[in-house]
Amino acid sequence: MQTVFDRRVDPDLITRALRSASFGSMWLDMPRPDYPKLSGGLSCDLLVVGGGYAGLWSALHAIERNPGARVVLIEAERVGWAASGRNGGFVEASITHGAANGKSRWPTEFDRLEKLGRANLDGMQADIAKHAMAVDWERSGMLTVATEPHQIEWLREGADDGDGQFLDKAAVRAEVDSPTYEAGLFAADTCAIVHPARLVFELARACAHAGVQIFEHTAAVAVDRQRNGVAVHTRTGVIEADQVVLATNVFPSLLKRNRLHTIPVYDYVLATEPLTQDQLDRIGWRSRQGIGDSANQFHYYRLSADNRIVWGGYDALYHFGRRVDPTYEDRPETYRRLAAHFFITFPQLEDVRFSHRWAGAIDTNTRFCAHWGMAGRGRIAYVNGFTGLGVGAARFAADVCLDLLDGHPTERTELEMVNRKPLPFPPEPAASIGIQATRWSLNQADHHAGKRNVFLRTLDRLGLGFDS
Repeated sequence: MQTVFDRRVDPDLITRALRSASFGSMWLDMPRPDYPKLSGGLSCDLLVVGGGYAGLWSALHAIERNPGARVVLIEAERVGWAASGRNGGFVEASITHGAANGKSRWPTEFDRLEKLGRANLDGMQADIAKHAMAVDWERSGMLTVATEPHQIEWLREGADDGDGQFLDKAAVRAEVDSPTYEAGLFAADTCAIVHPARLVFELARACAHAGVQIFEHTAAVAVDRQRNGVAVHTRTGVIEADQVVLATNVFPSLLKRNRLHTIPVYDYVLATEPLTQDQLDRIGWRSRQGIGDSANQFHYYRLSADNRIVWGGYDALYHFGRRVDPTYEDRPETYRRLAAHFFITFPQLEDVRFSHRWAGAIDTNTRFCAHWGMAGRGRIAYVNGFTGLGVGAARFAADVCLDLLDGHPTERTELEMVNRKPLPFPPEPAASIGIQATRWSLNQADHHAGKRNVFLRTLDRLGLGFDS
């Protein structure tokens, strides 16, 4: 059975549209701040390892909780260079990678998780206003679309469960005009869109203004527990800290116990040139919602502040060996596939050209959302596993890390979600065999009206999976 995205697109159209696309994140194509490299050792109250969202929120909230504390943040490359500067800029209220995942894993505390996720989104908006962060924040809402008939009932069920307003074919196409849309589910207040690189740079600015010392090009290579704290070794000096937050996302953890819990999955993105008013009028995208479709191999897309369409998803690729490798990023066949799917979705825009193409690694775990842990006799907290929905959830995750280090129970630290870890991925070659079998099965489900085979149903029962 074919899906709508199996339709043929003129290969010459794809070639023309991609011809001038530069390789690299559109978001990072702007001036960015510079921070010094560490030279020599130092000591601090809190050391944060990782200069992405989770690390920066940890540093900012730590110094706000304890003004005058000595807080240091180190980043192996440059602040925001990895996932925080390459994502789609969707800020979801969900901290469980969507309602369905949260309800299936933590049914008894799901309502509390939803409440905490909404509070986190509102708190993020308040923090952005408090620190006057220029991040192109728009509380746009999220439109989930059905592109195959069997997906319509999924959206009806979501509406019945209170996840949004159901839109039939005419109603959804009145919002955004694509011939692929069969129905929609609109959640008005559970998603914002943001310029992701501006967000990370503005967070760094707020941290530095509050007194956080930030060092770039300073990679942590080892961590040792000491009698009265933790020593983190870099190539240019040792940092002695009372406490440490490890926010290293997809990169190998400094703690061996955590290394099998995540794998790197590569996600690919295109961005168009700015659309003219005439081009926008052809598709009627007036309310600027974030959009995602309902397949297992899904697309996500949104408008930037200057009216580019940022278009990503579908291919989620794992490479044998768990390596994070820049050579995996420039994959012509994936960019051509994404371009074809763009023109299937919006055939009215055949005169649109792409300005950027890029990719990055997502930290995926078997439960699709963040997990936490402690080490060093309560002096080290760590978090990763955001599985592609970390822009908003990273702020919540940072607060959990700080709560855990404080050592006093909070509503967050009492959650089953926080206290239970996902099952780890097996070592190679079992990991690669299992992941490729899962990807094949998910593709088969998309091509057979969503019907999951025995392999997928077994993973469902075990609470295991693969996603991006």
